[in-house]
Amino acid sequence: MEIKSITLVSFGIFEKSLLKTIETDVSMAFRLPVKLAEGRTELGLFFNGERRQYDANQLLQIVNEHYTAEQEKTCGLFTVDLFIPILTYIFGQAYLNGRAAIASNYRLNNERYALPVSAELLAQRFSKEVIHELGHAFGLVHCHNASCVMRSSTYVEDIDQKSSQFCKNCHSLLEK
Repeated sequence: MEIKSITLVSFGIFEKSLLKTIETDVSMAFRLPVKLAEGRTELGLFFNGERRQYDANQLLQIVNEHYTAEQEKTCGLFTVDLFIPILTYIFGQAYLNGRAAIASNYRLNNERYALPVSAELLAQRFSKEVIHELGHAFGLVHCHNASCVMRSSTYVEDIDQKSSQFCKNCHSLLEK
């Protein structure tokens, strides 16, 4: 099936300028039209009190079941701390070759690391994470190229070191 568009669904309050930057970056990365939408869900249902975090697997499932459509990929945008059972935290998650992905800006803010606020850096990091997770939805796996957006990121510094672009190999795989 040919993918005709990407939808970014915001769950929470985001600056309009941040959403516009992500929309533009995602459109450029995938060369597809990108639409913005707002989503609603009771986030408390996905909160794990022991971990004080939100279950990414369940949030991804909600996005997949209620916000995806044929011939498009969808990424849910969140502002909460995400986890999966085997990791302490994650920046995002996607169904490999699926229709849905999620990403959160919770751990992407400089102030979380006692650094000066930077809206520009937050936007860059969030765009990279959204593109990365959508890359998984388009069938890409983690890349070993240090500058590729598909390189795995464990820490925010890893995100800063990579590009928002696909390497030649990942780009060619997207074109297939």
